[in-house]
Amino acid sequence: MELETGTDRMLARVEDGVGWMIFNQPAKRNAMSLDMQEAIPRILGAFGEDDAVRVIVVTGAGERAFVAGADISEFGERRTASEAREYYDQVAAEAGRAWAATEKPIIAMIRGFCVGGGVLVALQADIRIAAEGSRFGVPAAKLGLGYGYGGVEKLAQLVGPAWTAEILYSARLLDHEEALRIGLVNRVVPVEELEASVAELAGAIAANAPLTVKAVKAALRETQRDPAKRDLGHVAALAEACFRSEDYREGQAAFLAKRPPRFQGH
Repeated sequence: MELETGTDRMLARVEDGVGWMIFNQPAKRNAMSLDMQEAIPRILGAFGEDDAVRVIVVTGAGERAFVAGADISEFGERRTASEAREYYDQVAAEAGRAWAATEKPIIAMIRGFCVGGGVLVALQADIRIAAEGSRFGVPAAKLGLGYGYGGVEKLAQLVGPAWTAEILYSARLLDHEEALRIGLVNRVVPVEELEASVAELAGAIAANAPLTVKAVKAALRETQRDPAKRDLGHVAALAEACFRSEDYREGQAAFLAKRPPRFQGH
């Protein structure tokens, strides 16, 4: 099922329990334009409201890039004058809030260049799977851009402050082996196996109990907050909801009957 995104530069569909969000500007290595940023909350909101969607996969169209940063051709118009920059920042903030509000697991399927804003998109995912030959980097220091705290924090939480410093200070590109070694990606697979590997993982997640996956994602998010601000009560309530669910009983029945469980999410 194809979804209306508001721009042909973003594609979205639902297929076998998986919501696919595709950055679709391959001629520019899927560089993010303003309308692409505006579409992110629409797509994620639609996936969030659709019970048929159990997991979300984010990727880029074509063979050259996941997302190769922001569309620099828009910088003169969109990111120079203070009023235009304010609106651009508002759109980016709304996209960030949409990522943060997404309760379903997200997989980033990365092929080719994952640069600048593309790294930020990949950091929103719970799991990152990359194809051999992928390249990663944040060139802000080569463009004179101010890099916000949120992006620095998310990168440091994933790879640590020392590697974050090297990535951002040097603005150099990392190859797939280096990205794997520092923990920027979960795994690297041959190009020809990328989509099948992601589809297999997404299918496995989609087949599991949605309430359990939701509770785990919520717990993982709390681990990244200041301990004084963690909402452990919310996490405990989600875990308790699992035990009270029909899916919990279905899981036990399926185990005893030696058959695959059929989880409904309630």
